[in-house]
This record gives sequence, structure tokens and C-alpha cells, in this order.
Amino acid sequence: MDRNVLTEMCLEQLKLSGVHEGEKVIVLSQGDERLDYADAFLAAGQRLGARMYHMRLPAPLPTTGAWAVGETGLAANPNAVNALKQADMVVDLIFLLFSEEQMAIQAAGTRILTAVEPAPLLARLMPTRQLRERVEIGAEFLKKAKTMRITSKHGTDVVYKLGVYPTMSEYGYTDEPGRWDHWPAAFVFSGGADDGVDGQIVLAPGDVLLPFNMYVREPVIYTIEKGFIRDIRGGLEAELIKSYMATFNDPRGFGMSHVGWGLDHRANWHGLTDFGGGMGMELRSFYGNVMFSTGPNNELGGPNDTACHLDIPMRNCSLFLDDEPMVLDGNIAVKEMQHTFK
Repeated sequence: MDRNVLTEMCLEQLKLSGVHEGEKVIVLSQGDERLDYADAFLAAGQRLGARMYHMRLPAPLPTTGAWAVGETGLAANPNAVNALKQADMVVDLIFLLFSEEQMAIQAAGTRILTAVEPAPLLARLMPTRQLRERVEIGAEFLKKAKTMRITSKHGTDVVYKLGVYPTMSEYGYTDEPGRWDHWPAAFVFSGGADDGVDGQIVLAPGDVLLPFNMYVREPVIYTIEKGFIRDIRGGLEAELIKSYMATFNDPRGFGMSHVGWGLDHRANWHGLTDFGGGMGMELRSFYGNVMFSTGPNNELGGPNDTACHLDIPMRNCSLFLDDEPMVLDGNIAVKEMQHTFK
């Protein structure tokens, strides 16, 4: 992408995130990854009068095997963490989510924006205040609910007991102290009580397996009791899921994590057919998807910090909060959250 275009995009992002004259903003990168993003953010922040800094960590050592969620190059560098705590805002170009270091930085009042998706996707899914309003309406419904029930014509019928963990909203920018967000994003989520998720989830063809970055082709049946997956059955995808989870040798990977729904009408379900890299945020955000996750819930304040994590956005599901429909067969059911397609 043209450098000037990328800088203008980052300028709009920093404006949405409330960056102003005199603020201290640190751009965090590692190795030679996303240095064009770092340059663009630094230039954009300077135009707003912010005090801009670039913290560049060494490239991570080569590894083999599964992606270790929550492990960062900051873990062995407390001086770097302390420096980041002193910033008003950190632009995270390395993906700190689920790490103890991110939580410590947020606890200090520093707001964090993660930006690791391909630049064309950042441009197409630029956050808007209207999208934020839609997400925050969903968050208000979720905050008040005691139960969430998800169903589908394929056989999903699972109930989450809510109220233990906070409601989280992601709309792609961050302008409040201690807040984290991800550009791009548009969904709302929470987590069930640690022993409060029961039922069956059936993945159908077209549902998405992240971080596999692949679509399900034949049904996968999850049996869930008291917040833990007790059985996974199906064909090839079921075997892949079980094999992947087994590599962590951690029974906590079978715990149920966050759950919610997507609200960005611009995000494409078919985004993996032209996948340009990143973390698959388009698939998490597409309008009307219902996404459940397994593994860590420490981002919600829970005790599970396992590195075994899957996010699974599903199509054509229905989601009810205290029996009130939020999503019906993959369509947003609440008028205030709906987008009018032309």
C-alpha cells in the first residue's frame, strides 16, 4: 500500500482513538514485521502533536508446533513493560492479547490498539462511530442478561450462564484509559460461568476454524458439560481439532471461553478465500455470526490462561439473551443493531 495512504489511515485511526497534542504514544513492533505500519503511525501521531516513540523488540526465535497464545517478547523484559505502562497509548503491532504483559499495561491505565491485519483490510474495515454505537447497544443487552442460549437447525443447543464475567465490546479503536481494542473488529462478547456452560454445539459446513484459517466441510459435534468439552465427534475437521488440542497437553484447553456475535456488515464471511494474512479478524466480525471460543478466559478476568485457544465463528445460528432474540438464523434481530442492506 502507498505509504501516504497508510499514513492517512493511521491518522484517522489515531483521531478516533482520541490521540491529541502532548500525549505519549509508543508503537510496539518486533524484528522487521510491520515496520511500514510503525512508520505510518509515528508520522500520523506527529501530525497530531503527540509525543511518538518506537519500541522495537528483537525478532522471535524460530519455533515449531502450535501457536502459543499469550507468549510475547516482553515476558523477559520487565523494563520494556514498565516503559509501556508510562504511555497514554500503545499501538501493538505484535499481538499481545492474553499475555500477562498486556494486562499489566492496561491496569496502569494505558490504552492499547492492536493492528496486525493486512493494510487493505484495515482500509476496507475502517472503524466508524456508527459501528461503535451498534456494538455498544449489543453490549448493553449482554450486560443485563443472565443466560445466553445458542441454537441452530443443525442441532446446536447450548446454554451459557452469564453474570460472572464482564461484557466486552470491540469496535476497532480505543479512546478510554485502560481499554484494549483491535483494528478491525466489530463484535460483543462475554463468558459463561466456569462451570456454567452445558449443551451441544454442532459446527456446520461453512463455519470457520481459527487459527486454522479454514472452513468446516462436515459436521463437528461438541458435547459440553459444566463448562468443559467432554466429547468432539465428526469427520476430518473433528480429528484435526482434537489433534491440535492434544499438542498442548493441557486439559484446560477444553474449557469454554468467550462467546458473542458479530456486527460489521462490511466484513465478508468468504474472507478466507482471499486471505492475506493476519489473525482472521474479518471472520470474527462478519454480520450475524455467532462465535464461541475455547481455552483461555483470562482476558475476561478468569483463571484459565492456557495457550490452547480456538475461535469458531458460525453462520445461520440463533442467539437469545434471557429468551430475547439477538440473532435469528444468522440475521440480527434487534432493530437498533441492524444494518439496512440496499
